[in-house]
Amino acid sequence: MNNSIDLHMHSRYSDDGEFTPTELVEKCVASGIQAMSITDHNTVRANAEAQRAAKKKGISYIPGIEIDCVFQNKNFHVLGYDIDYQNSDFVRIEKNIDDQSFDASLKMLAETQALGFRITENDMWEVSKNNFWQGSWTGEMFAEVLLNKPEYNNHPLLRPYRSGGVKSNNPYVNFYWDYYSQGKSCYVKIEYPPLEDVVNIIHRNGGKAVLAHPNVNLKDHYDLLHPLICTGIDGIEAFSSYHTPSQAFHFFREAKDFKLFVTCGSDFHGKTKPTISLGQHGCLISENELISSLKKYFILDIDK
Repeated sequence: MNNSIDLHMHSRYSDDGEFTPTELVEKCVASGIQAMSITDHNTVRANAEAQRAAKKKGISYIPGIEIDCVFQNKNFHVLGYDIDYQNSDFVRIEKNIDDQSFDASLKMLAETQALGFRITENDMWEVSKNNFWQGSWTGEMFAEVLLNKPEYNNHPLLRPYRSGGVKSNNPYVNFYWDYYSQGKSCYVKIEYPPLEDVVNIIHRNGGKAVLAHPNVNLKDHYDLLHPLICTGIDGIEAFSSYHTPSQAFHFFREAKDFKLFVTCGSDFHGKTKPTISLGQHGCLISENELISSLKKYFILDIDK
C-alpha cells in the first residue's frame, strides 16, 4: 500500500470542498504526498493556483477535473487528467451547472421542508456564504444545517447520523446518499452531458478520461461497466476510499483485462467527509508498480 500519490481531491471551488488549492498543496506536503491532482466538480478553477503552489513545494501536479455526466440514464463521474484546462470547453461545462444550480437548490429546499423540517433560504445562504458556488446547496449542506439545529437533537430521521449512530462515520455524505442522490426523495435532476461527450471533450483537450469511484455509481448496475468502457475511457479509479479491498481488486482486474490504467484517489473534501484523509485510497499494488504505470501517461517527478 502506498500513500505518496493522491489524484482525487476537492478544493473550495467544488460546492462541497473546504480548502483553497494552496492549502491542499500544503496539506499534501504534510501528508507526504508527492504527486497530486485537484479534481473539482465541473470546474477547472483550482488548477492554475495549485500548479504554481505544487511547483514551489516540489510536488508533481496533474491538472484535473471531475465532471458529472449521464450514461444510460444513470449519473456517473468522470475524471479528466492532464487536460488543457484553459480551453473554453471547461468554461461551458461550468456554466451549464451554474445556470441550473440555484433553481435546483430551491427545489431541494422544498423537498427537505416536505420531510417536515423547518429550514429556510436564509439557513442555506448562511451555510454557503463562504463557498464559491453560493447558490448551489448540496445534500451535505442540508445535513449540516439540520444536524446543527438544537430543535432537531432528537429527531428520528437524524438519529442515524449523530454520534454513535449507524451512519455517523460520514454523517453529511450519508445523509446526502439517503435523501438527495439519484432516485431518493429529495433528489432534483440536473441536466448533465452524456458520458460519451465528456470523454470526447477530455480527449480533444489532450487529457485522459478515468471512471471515478466506480462502485459508488455502478452499485447494482455492474452490467453497465463493459458498455461504459467501450465509450473510450482510458482508466478506472480502482483504488478509492469508497472501495473495499475486494471491490478494488475487482476493478483493478477489469482495468487490466481491458488494457486500461488504474488510478488512486481519496476523494478528500475536508469537513464534508471528515473520516477521509489525503492519501486514503487503499491502493493494493506496490508504489513502484503504480508509479511505473502512471508514468506511461503522465509526467511524474517521482523517483522510486
